[in-house]
Amino acid sequence: MDELDKKYSNYRWVILFVLFAATTVNYYDRVVFAVTATYIKDALQIGDRQYGYGVTAFQFTYMIGFLIAGKVIDKLGTRVGLSLSMFLWSLAGGLTAISTGPVSLSLLRGTLGLTEAAHFPAAIKSVAEWFPPKQRTLATTLFNSGPSIAIMTSGVIIVWIISAKGLNLDWRFAYYFFAASGVVLSIVWLLIYKPNKVKDDTDQDGSMPAKKVRWSHLLVARESWGIMVCKFCGDPVWWFYMAWLPAYLFDKRGFNLKAVAWALPVIYGISILLSNVVGWATGRLIDKGMNPVKARKTMMLVCALCMPVTAIAGFTGNSVAIILLVGLACAAHSGWAANNFTLVSDCFRKETVGSMTGLAGFAGGVGGVLITGVVPTMLIESFGYSPIFILMGILHPVAFVVMNLLIKSESTKKVEL
Repeated sequence: MDELDKKYSNYRWVILFVLFAATTVNYYDRVVFAVTATYIKDALQIGDRQYGYGVTAFQFTYMIGFLIAGKVIDKLGTRVGLSLSMFLWSLAGGLTAISTGPVSLSLLRGTLGLTEAAHFPAAIKSVAEWFPPKQRTLATTLFNSGPSIAIMTSGVIIVWIISAKGLNLDWRFAYYFFAASGVVLSIVWLLIYKPNKVKDDTDQDGSMPAKKVRWSHLLVARESWGIMVCKFCGDPVWWFYMAWLPAYLFDKRGFNLKAVAWALPVIYGISILLSNVVGWATGRLIDKGMNPVKARKTMMLVCALCMPVTAIAGFTGNSVAIILLVGLACAAHSGWAANNFTLVSDCFRKETVGSMTGLAGFAGGVGGVLITGVVPTMLIESFGYSPIFILMGILHPVAFVVMNLLIKSESTKKVEL
């Protein structure tokens, strides 16, 4: 057993596996709503507008939930906080299937968004508690592969549940299946998670009592704004490809349903592979003696420089090129996001990681609503898809320039609040 494993127990990989499973289920509970949209609208006798209220309710409460969730996780701790969050979001997700109308549908999707917001602050805090700095980006990219896995496999699972060649059950059982999975995981997490007593080498004055941290304390730190800007500019790119890519492939590039079903697993498969390479590379830089903050910024720069190239996907008619370019965009963003999340534990003490991750998530939510919800509709209606692909290509480089001014690479001390 090497020195690292003597200090950081191998049990951390068990923790990480459950985090990965929880992240995957977290996204299943979101994706199932889109996949079963036709069934929901028929069952409730509602149209696209009323269905859209449910989508908007989730996005809005998910954004607001980050502000609450970060502080809750810091107060309750990762064991109880994440377990409670999983249980509540699973309950809200399962109850969606028995909505009686647009009001109950929106209330339940809103509850889902509010309760799911605690997941990433808890997950990032868990990684900070259990992994050394050089492994945190890789750990984050590994558990954050869950969304891509969920997008790739949700359709197959749901079809298996409701089709005559599968279980031949009512569509509502897809919601019950994912909800039950979340409840089981919430119990597993409660049973298997235990605090890691190892002190982080990058923490200083570890014997000092933790101060009560307010948002005002976090918002005066330059590092907070650097992390938040990265989320504000970066998250909309991920949401754009999730929300608009199928429509683009259908409407502008002549893809049929079979072609889209083939394309999405390839895109997100590329994302999983390359983003984990980024996580590994960050660890290698730190292992070779590079300051963790500088190592993460270096890999974020690599990811940011990939993004302008991916804008070509909005101009080319070559199907293979589109798939590869969008796969690169999703991979670059995932690598960027993992390093950005890990900067929180590099720059802030462990007892504030949940709160800071919550603030960053809120900034990403605001960016998602504005840049993914409002801007694409305006640009696409007036100018087509090309301008929005250009915008998606420049957001990460702009964010990197701002972040580089606010977060100093040579810093090894954490922010004193």
